[in-house]
Order: sequence, then C-alpha cells, then structure tokens
Amino acid sequence: MKRANKGSRPVERGKLPAESVERRASAEGNSGSATVNGTQGSKGASSGLDRVRQAARRDRQQRFTSLMHHVDKELLGAAYRALNPSAAPGVDGVTWQEYGKGLEERLVVLHERVQSGRYRARPSKRVWIPKADGPQRPLGIAALEDKIVQQAVVWVLQAIYEEDFKGFSYGFRPGRGQHNALDAVSVAIEQRKVNWVLDADIRSFYDTIEHGWMMKFLEHRVADRRVLRLIRKMLRAGVSEEGQWSKTVVGTPQGAVISPLLANIYLHYVLDLWVDWWRRHHARGEVYIVRFADDFVMGFQHRAEAERFQKALGQRMAKFGLELHEGKTRLVEFGRFAIDNRKARGAGKPETFDFLGLTHICTKGKKNGRFRLQRKTMTKRWRNKVKEVRRTLRRNRHDPVRKQGQWLRQVVQGHFNYYGVPGNRRALDRFRTQVCRAWKAALGRRSQKGRKITWKQMGVLIAEWIPSTRITHPYPRERLVV
Repeated sequence: MKRANKGSRPVERGKLPAESVERRASAEGNSGSATVNGTQGSKGASSGLDRVRQAARRDRQQRFTSLMHHVDKELLGAAYRALNPSAAPGVDGVTWQEYGKGLEERLVVLHERVQSGRYRARPSKRVWIPKADGPQRPLGIAALEDKIVQQAVVWVLQAIYEEDFKGFSYGFRPGRGQHNALDAVSVAIEQRKVNWVLDADIRSFYDTIEHGWMMKFLEHRVADRRVLRLIRKMLRAGVSEEGQWSKTVVGTPQGAVISPLLANIYLHYVLDLWVDWWRRHHARGEVYIVRFADDFVMGFQHRAEAERFQKALGQRMAKFGLELHEGKTRLVEFGRFAIDNRKARGAGKPETFDFLGLTHICTKGKKNGRFRLQRKTMTKRWRNKVKEVRRTLRRNRHDPVRKQGQWLRQVVQGHFNYYGVPGNRRALDRFRTQVCRAWKAALGRRSQKGRKITWKQMGVLIAEWIPSTRITHPYPRERLVV
C-alpha cells in the first residue's frame, strides 16, 4: 500500500485539486496510432491509444484535443467482443448473439453515426436487485449499441486517466481488484502506525454524481468537444422503467459500462487529490487510504487528526453534491494497540469494520500473543448466499442430481475463490456445511412418498460435487510489498 503522504502529484499552492480543475493547461494536439495494450478485454484491437498513454504520462497537464478518431470501427468491434454474451438486453431488446448477425455492416453504420454526431444514446432499462443490507438497488441496463460505444470510450479515457489515478485507488481498474485493496488495508494496519480507522460510506453515490462537476473534471484532460458531447449524451440518456421514460439530471446508472470509470474520475478530483493535499498540509501523523470505487477506509495514527479529517470530509463531499451516510460512517479505534488500550480503560473489545465483504477484527495470536488482524466473511453475506442457494434448490429440486451438483460446485468454488483468505477457514467451513444441508433437504423433498436421503448417501454426493474447504489467497504481506 502506498504511503499517501508521498509521491503525489503537486497541486498549485493554496488551491484544492477540484477547484483548480477550472484553471486548465493550454490545449495541445495529439496524433498517432498504436494499440490498446493494457486495457481489459481489448487485446488485438488496433487504435492510437499507446501514444495517448505516453503523452499523458509525459505531461500531467496536457489536454487532449483529438480523441474521437480513436473510436474507429476496429475499436468498436473489439468493444462488442469484450461484452458479456449472456448479459440481459436493454430497452432495444437486442441480444449479443442477435447483434453479431451481420456484425460488420452494423459496425460500419454505428461508426458513421458516432463520428458524424448523429448517434443518440438510448435510455437505460431500470431493474431492481436486493442489497445485502435490505433495501433494493437500482441497476441500469444499456442497449447493446450503447454498451459497445461506452466500452470503446472507456478504453480511450483509460489511456489518459490510468496515468493520473492514485495508487490507493483499486476499483474497476486494469490489473487491480478487491483483494489488492484488501491486502493494502491489512498491510497498513499490521505494519504501519494505524490506531484509528475511518470506515466511510457515501450515500447513493452513483445516483448523486453532479453532471456539471463531472464534465468540468473531464475537461481538465479532455478538450475534444465531440468526445465530451458523446459522454454528455450518455449521462443524459435517461432511464426507462415499465415503459415510462424519465430524464437524468444527476447520477450515472449503476451497471452501465462507463459508470465505474466516470465514478473513479469524479472521486479522483473530489477525494483522492484532496486527501493528498490534506495530509501534506494538516497531518503530522501517518494517514492511509484505500479506495475501491465509492467504498473506502482510512487509517490514522492520531485520533484528533482522524476527527478533524472526518469533519472536513463531510464538508468536502457536500461541496460536490455528495453526502456521507451518517449511519454507516464510523471512526473506530483499531490496530496493534487497540486491545490493550481499551482493556486498560475498561472499554471492552475493539469494534470491527467491514470492507469489501469481509469483517476486520483485532485479535492476538494464541501462541505469541502478538497482534493479528483477522478477516472473516461478513455474516450477512454468507447467510444471504445460503438463503439464495436454498431457494434455487427448492425451485429446481426435480432437476437431475448431476445438474444440481455441477451448479453447487460452481457456487461453492466461487465463494471460496473470493472469501478464501487466510484466517477465514471457519467461516468457509460453515458456508460449505450449510450448503450441504440445503442440498440434502432439497433432495429429501423430491419423493412424494416422503423417503429421506441419509447422510451416508449424501456423503457420496458431497465427495463428488462439493469442493473441500480451501484457502485460495496468500497472506497480504506476501502479495503486497509496502
């Protein structure tokens, strides 16, 4: 995990990063052609993005005036092939397979519309999915051609902004993932001077992004008016729910291909650059941050600085149309000395905090008594997953046992692949046991005569289909070197 006080890009003295965005460097032309190396799902696509990337690396103030020509037919084709073929269709009802029939002709027409400015983004189809904490979350499903154009624009913008983004930003970036962020949090707490953790939550972040600020942030690096108009069309396309269209004046739909990158750009200026500025000007102790999209945690050496930062953070968010969730934003005493310090005050055990599906707990080794950060699956997460497995098995209880076993193998192995971090074996065992019980119950309901399957019979099926509990990730300090 990178030390936040070091290695950051200088900001004009006396100016905060997001405010200084309006004082942009003079526009410069940029031409040339290369390939889309380093972007997800884009291998083999021909474009001019390598030189864009190199120019962005050389000059952090350069504004790019000529980007639209990179959205060529080849890049659009690569974008189509990078999409999920089994994804749900948008308002147009067109599936990936259907669009692939006559693909070359479709891409020629789409490319001409994009380059001539006649392209119009369709509204996203709104669907609701349950969240782990109860309420439902809205997702926006874009039409297939909109997904193609958005993916192509994402690759163009990534060539620029991957050179700008901070090392502590992990969400939806090439070569980075949740476990890189989890490793960074663990190493900071175990190896650095972290005594307090700020567990922050931005209320309805994707729904409250202000379009005006979003475009200003983009203009800090992008001076191509056609690209900016194209992104503005995507933001203003609106949503369609049960046939009723409504325009969008704020926010970007969760589920849209371009939304994660736009979210990273927004928080890069609102949060990341400002955090660096705040640490250099206000912090005397050590301060760390790990951000995955709109979910971030911070570690502080001193409580007073943590409290001052939390107050300033709320004001900073409000300035750009965002709000911290009061019920989910907490300052927690945490770290190597938290257990002893709280015990001396009679304050009980240190509180825990959740990050990316794992509960983080202060513990001590049984043998040496040294501080150890324990991570386990959030109880609500594995319980909700077991409930989902039960419902699916009950609904499909008459499917062939082999088909059920193949599906359960994927479910359990997928769970282990994500939550299989060192120290979490008990939670993995518990999940596996509950899945096996759910399968036994479902098989017992198949017979109308009430015949019950025995655990001896289940043992044969479990051995064949259910993966054994296994830790799938190394210790954070082995994968991440500070």
